Amino acid sequence: MIFSSKFFSSKIRLALLFFSLLVILGVVGFRVISNYSWIDAFYMTAITITTVGFGEVSPLEPEAKIFTIFLIINSVVVLGYTVTVTTEYILSQNNFERLKKRKMQKRIDTLKDHVIICGYGRNGVQVAEKLLEYQRDFVVVEKDQQICEKLMSQDQYVIHGNANDDEVLRNAGLGRAKFLISALPDDSDNLFVVLSARQANPTIQIISRASKETSLNKLKIAGANHVSLPEQIGGRHMATLIVAPDLIQFVNNLTIVGQENSNIQEIPVEKLYNLSPLKSLKDLDLRSKTGCTVIGYHDKNGKYKINPEADQLLEPGSNIVVLGREEQIQKLHALFQFGTPTF
Repeated sequence: MIFSSKFFSSKIRLALLFFSLLVILGVVGFRVISNYSWIDAFYMTAITITTVGFGEVSPLEPEAKIFTIFLIINSVVVLGYTVTVTTEYILSQNNFERLKKRKMQKRIDTLKDHVIICGYGRNGVQVAEKLLEYQRDFVVVEKDQQICEKLMSQDQYVIHGNANDDEVLRNAGLGRAKFLISALPDDSDNLFVVLSARQANPTIQIISRASKETSLNKLKIAGANHVSLPEQIGGRHMATLIVAPDLIQFVNNLTIVGQENSNIQEIPVEKLYNLSPLKSLKDLDLRSKTGCTVIGYHDKNGKYKINPEADQLLEPGSNIVVLGREEQIQKLHALFQFGTPTF
């Protein structure tokens, strides 16, 4: 298709060259043969090439009539060629765009348990950057054509369309997705997306952006699992810089993105061991084996427990949150991904 596009571009340049030469020939011809001024010669060339039928500047002599006939015949050929090439080029571009969209749709249809990002504004871009660092598959739904083309050029999954359209969400793989993030700038649009997504996929985890606090409860009632207010978070962060600057500095030094290079990770219990009966945090003994500290426990019902006790049972479907230096996290991955723990 790239070759085809270059081929048509060269043909269009050739057509424009022929047309320019025809205009120059006409102007010079009328200037020399009929002794017209440059303006009159250009006027005669224009009405002759376009065949509009306006009157001549002055009656034509036999030589000028022969030249006019020659100019008309050539102009019909050149203009016909130009129109044909331009039409073919436009059609080829449309076919190319349809082919790209069809190819993108086939790639998206293979995804499962991915993330759908509705809106690629400031918040959407930040979400995409974090997911890329985690190497998580995601599909961006964006109505700005230029943004979609940019993402396509970066080999990212993208759907061009309005996230409020149910068909657009289906094309993004809503039925197979695990998460949906609605980062649209308008709260009413986010509300509509949340309602549509929850109705189409009752099990999907939905995270929505909100601009106003009054929209928070509405979005949760509509089906959002979590609602984020970026402005509120930013204000609290700035206030905390005043009342607890050392704490903020400590948190900012933590890396919670990436995989083996992060300081905090939430790990499914199933990844830790496959033995039965179920073991407790004490039996897991991550501190002595890896240096990592368990700072949180996320049970299968979605409840978090900060700094869990050593006798906390590790139930199926639950996660543990661990804190450690980069080398300790790497040791954790090496222990449970490439070795079998012994309890």
